[in-house]
Amino acid sequence: MNDFRLPLGDGASAVVDWLKEAGEGLFSVISTVLRGAYDGLDFIFAEPPFWAIIIVLVALAWFAKGWKLALGTAIGLTVIVGVDQWAEAMDTLALVLLASVISLLIAIPLGIWAARNDTASKVIRPILDFLQTMPAFVYLIPALMFFGIGVVPGIVATIVFSLAPGVRLTELGIRGVDTEVVEAGYAFGSTPGRILRQIQLPLAMPSIMAGVNQVIMLSLSMVVIAGMVGAGGLGGEVVKALNRIDVGLGFEAGVSVVILAMILDRTTGALGSRTKKRKPAAAQAAAEPDAAQPVAA
Repeated sequence: MNDFRLPLGDGASAVVDWLKEAGEGLFSVISTVLRGAYDGLDFIFAEPPFWAIIIVLVALAWFAKGWKLALGTAIGLTVIVGVDQWAEAMDTLALVLLASVISLLIAIPLGIWAARNDTASKVIRPILDFLQTMPAFVYLIPALMFFGIGVVPGIVATIVFSLAPGVRLTELGIRGVDTEVVEAGYAFGSTPGRILRQIQLPLAMPSIMAGVNQVIMLSLSMVVIAGMVGAGGLGGEVVKALNRIDVGLGFEAGVSVVILAMILDRTTGALGSRTKKRKPAAAQAAAEPDAAQPVAA
């Protein structure tokens, strides 16, 4: 047996320790900001009566797809209330929404940059490959070292874990826009920024919405795992069930996670379908010259 060993793990530990010492103040600020944002969302979802939140979510489902999704949403949320997992489900929903919003605020601009810059795409692509192939539990280790036990490491690990599909699908959608439509925009004197806003982003919206859907789904899956570092919510209930070998509690928490996942998936998927229906009209409008825009000589 060869005793030679590459010290990759030791090097990674040294880098993490250096980052922790160098950025102690920065990590404290990030922790405070994320904790405050989470507490604000948690207060919004926890303070009103459960039936008020159910009405809001059912109305959103009705707007997204119609009465069938609204009825399923009402039944699913009622089941969560019935198994006494409502508070934990709302904690999980607040964590998922916060992590998803932050992840999308990072992912969509990165995807736009990668789509418009080949060099950036070549640099970002292997990083995304690394993020997508890394086991989910590994994300908890540096997050736990930097931010300690609680909700914040769960949020940070969830943001990093769910970032990749948002970037990839945004880049894919923009690169998939018909080049003739883009060239027509340039021919009529449009600036690159205007082409991005009025042509590329509207036509790429179905792909971007698919990325939003995947970010939310990955956030939900990671939030459950983050219960192991004290993130609470339904993930915390699953961890309790594992520690106690409590099949009943594990089943109730698992069913609640599935219900939340189905509601979020169907709602975001329906919103993405609505953008697909508007895509042909957007393409036609983008291809037509603007009457107010002077034609370049």
